[in-house]
Formats: sequence, C-alpha cells, structure tokens
Amino acid sequence: MLQAFLNIFRIPELRNKVLFTLGMLAVYRVGFWIPIPGVDQATLADFMKNQSQSGGAAGRIMEFVSVFSGGSFSQSTIFGLGVAPYISASIIFQLLATVLPELKKMQQEGPTGRQKIMEWTRYATIALCFIQGFTYLQFVSRQGHVYVEWAHNPLWWGTAIMAMTAGSMFLMWLGEQIDRFGIGNGVSLIIAGGILSHMPGAVGWIAANFQPGDPNKLSWLDLLLLIAGFVFVISGAIIITVAQRRIPIQQAKHTRGRKVFGGQRSYLPLRVNHGGVMPLVFASSLLIFPSMAFGYLSTAAQQGNWPSWIRGASQFLGDNFNIGTYPYILLEIIMIFFFSFFWNTIQFNPEEMSKQLRDNGSFIPGIRPGPRTAEYLEKVMERVTYVGAAFLCIIAILPVVVQRWIGVPYHVAAFLGGTGLLIVVSVGLDFIQRVEANLLMRNYAGFLGGGDEGGGPKIRGPRS
Repeated sequence: MLQAFLNIFRIPELRNKVLFTLGMLAVYRVGFWIPIPGVDQATLADFMKNQSQSGGAAGRIMEFVSVFSGGSFSQSTIFGLGVAPYISASIIFQLLATVLPELKKMQQEGPTGRQKIMEWTRYATIALCFIQGFTYLQFVSRQGHVYVEWAHNPLWWGTAIMAMTAGSMFLMWLGEQIDRFGIGNGVSLIIAGGILSHMPGAVGWIAANFQPGDPNKLSWLDLLLLIAGFVFVISGAIIITVAQRRIPIQQAKHTRGRKVFGGQRSYLPLRVNHGGVMPLVFASSLLIFPSMAFGYLSTAAQQGNWPSWIRGASQFLGDNFNIGTYPYILLEIIMIFFFSFFWNTIQFNPEEMSKQLRDNGSFIPGIRPGPRTAEYLEKVMERVTYVGAAFLCIIAILPVVVQRWIGVPYHVAAFLGGTGLLIVVSVGLDFIQRVEANLLMRNYAGFLGGGDEGGGPKIRGPRS
C-alpha cells in the first residue's frame, strides 16, 4: 500500500492530477469559512447547535444539507448551499428524460445533446440557488440572526442571495475543473470532503467523553463497540458497493469459410446496489417534511385553545415522527424499498438490454433471445434490488440504533452508517480505482498488487 502511494508521485502526469485535485478541495474548504455580511454568525451557530442536540426540525435540515450538498446551514457562508442546487437540477433532468421523449432523444444524440442538457441544467441550478438562498435567508431573518440595520434592506437581500448563488456556481465550476484536470468525480469529491470535515469533531468528542470510571461517559466496551462497528460498516459498505450478480453470456458462433468466429463466454454484471445512495437521499429528504409539519402542529396545538382530541392527536404525531422513533424508522424502511425499485425501474431497461444482446449475437444460455431474456433479466434484477434495498435499510437505521443504545450524539453516530458514510465509501472506491488504472497503465504496482514496479505487467503461464 505504501509503495503504491509512492508510485503515484513517480508519474508526473498522475502526480499533477492528484495535487490539482487536492488544491481544488483546499480552495473549497477555504471558501467554506467566508461569511455573508449582515448575519450574526455567533448566535446562528448557537441556535443551530441547540437545534441539532434537541432534534429540532432546523437541526435535521442542517444535518441533511451538510451530508447531501457539501454545504452547511449552521454557518451563513458563501458556500452555505453547497452543490445541492446543481444536484437537484441534475436529478430533475434525469427523471424528465425518462418521461419526455424529446429529452430522451436529445440524450441519445451523443455529446451534442448531452451538452445542451448540461446547459439547461446550469440555468436550472441558478434558479434553484435563488429559491433556496431566499428561503434560507428568510428563515435566518425570522429567527433574529440578521442585524437589525440590514434585516429590511433590499440591498442586503440582493447581495446575500447573489453571494450564495455565486458560491454554489463556483463550486459547480470547481467540480468541472476537477473532472477535466484532476482525478475523480469533482462534485462527489466536494460532497465527500464536506462529510469528512466533520470527522475531527466526532473523534474529539469521543476523546473528551472517554472516561471508563464514569457511568455517564464512554467506557472501554463502548469504545470497542464504536471502533468495531465503524470497521464492520465500512467493510459491508465496500462489499455491497462493488457486489455484482454476474449473468453468463454466450456469443453465437459464425462460420466464414473454414474459420469459426465467436463462441466466447462472458458475463453481464448487475450491481446489487443499483440505485446507489439515491433511495436513501429521497427517503431522508421527504421524511423531513412530515416531521417538521407534525412538530409545528404539535407546538401550535399545545399553545392554542384547540380541542383536547386535536391536541392529543397532534402530540402523538409530533412525538412519533421524530428521528429514531418506531413509526419514523418503519416509514423510512418502506420508502427506501419503494425508491430502490423506482430508481431501478427508471434506470434499468431489460427490453433495451435484451435487444442489444440480440443485435450483438449474444444470448443467455438456456434463455430464448427476445421477450424471454427481458423477462429473465427483470426477475433477476428484482431479486438483486431487494437485497440492495435491505442493506440500505440497515445502513439508514444503524446510526439511530447506536445513538439510542450508547448515547452518543448524531454527528458521531453518523460515521457508523447513513447516507454520508455510503457516499464517502462510494467516492473513495471510485477515486482509488481511477488511480489504480493510471498506475497499471504505466506498468506500476497498484493498490491491489497488479503490475510490476519498474517493469512490465506480471504475465502468468498457462495452468497445468
């Protein structure tokens, strides 16, 4: 492993790509601390911290945004929105391409069509930046975290919204530069960098609260469980991310003159977790709204002169739709399964794949080409998706279980599961695979031991 890291810096082109990527991530972290003028940063940070510790609605939104976008609502900075508007716009156009024939046809035209869709995505990103920026500043202003002399000044509103919009667009541009001149997916690396920035705080909390003699602090057993859980979840996330269901494919034989062509056997890989983190993202984002609505309804019912049965019902809904409660977890599991199959439906087309196999002269042994092949692929993908969705459910509820069992805060338990951990694992695997490919292409030993340092790739003789 150490030798593979040293080999990275022996290749000038790869070294420049890695250093450029790290430099762009450093620029992102520097801009992350540039505040928006007119906002009382100290009172805003205290308010968000109290909301996070008490499980309030604002705290849940803050945690979700910090995981999904690489930004943070706990700090009113120019990068506060992160890349969430760009991701939202990309998902919208990706979903529209499945229902609008004109957009789907444009997507199949090649680079020209995709470039046009990318241009529309950027325009939609600007619109979403204005909407999300205005909503966030309106919330901050109503909570009294904007200085009085600026709260009703149209010039401040325009400046603050433009600053947050420019910050998100700059992050989008930063990700594109990493794609072109660096290594890895730029936007994904920005999101992963924002998630990993919370790890020192989590480690610091564990170190500060580790006192074996105190029953209210972490004991040796709690520490060992946290470490073992972290290693176990990371290993499981890696396995489920790279796991595949391989379907054997047989190529038809063609005789031309005295020569026979084709007849090779290969595999059609189907990912076990085909939806990636998208089912978790959709389920988590949608569950925020009923949780907030029932919480506000419960508060209003208790403070107002409402009938007793309405107060009781609102109190019950408000208490049982907080993060970690049984109804909340049950609804989250149902939504994860739903969105896993929904994402599989819009992304995986068994009819199109069956047609491509038939056009290429390939077939699945024992399955007739055409509708029977499409039916078989759909059945296999449904079973695989069920396994992947079950794993996503375990990843989603594990931080809540650890938080309730050991009593650690959510920002510490989040590294034992959840959307953030799955994103970091996926991005890390993609980054390592790209570096590995660059090393092997130049006959250097990679992280998995492939290739031979300084010489050509290892060649094995025929097996006896």
